[in-house]
Amino acid sequence: MYIETDRLIVRDFMLKDADDLYEIMGDDETMENLEPAYSFEKTSNFLAVFCIEKKGAAAVVHKKSGKMIGYVLLNEINDKIYEMGWIFNKKYWGQGYAYEACKAVIDYVFDELNAHKIFAETIDVVKSAGLMKKLGMKMEGIQRSQIKNVYGNWADIYLFGLLKEERGK
Repeated sequence: MYIETDRLIVRDFMLKDADDLYEIMGDDETMENLEPAYSFEKTSNFLAVFCIEKKGAAAVVHKKSGKMIGYVLLNEINDKIYEMGWIFNKKYWGQGYAYEACKAVIDYVFDELNAHKIFAETIDVVKSAGLMKKLGMKMEGIQRSQIKNVYGNWADIYLFGLLKEERGK
C-alpha cells in the first residue's frame, strides 16, 4: 500500500519503523483504550509478524519530518468487508493527522479494493468514536460490558460501520 496526502504518506511497514512504533505502542496513555503498553520486544515482534509478514496494518509517515507517527489497522475480515483501526503518536494528536490518514485509507479501500463495508470498534466513546463519526461511520451497536479495559474494569464496545454507498453522505 502506498497513499500520499498533503501531509502524510501511508505505506507498508518496514523493520526500521521499530523505534517509532514503540514510541506509540509503548506509551501507557496512547494504549489506554486498547491494551497494556507494549515492551520494545513485543513491539518488534508485532511489527515483524503482524505488520510486515501478515500486512495487517500500514504505517503513517509525516512527510516533512519522515517520522512514522501512526498505525492504521486494515484487515479484510470477510469478502469485501474490512476492519479498520488506528493508533497515533500522542505528540501528533489534535492536528488532524488521524482523520487525514484514515480518510485516505477509506478512499483507497472503497476505490481500489472495491470494499463493500468498513467497520471499526472502540471503548473510547469520546475521541475514537468522534473520529469514526467524522469519517462518516454510523454507530451500529453497543456490546455492553464486553471487554475489560487496561484497569480491569468492564467496558462497552461501540461498533461503527460505513457502507460504500453511504460514503460522502
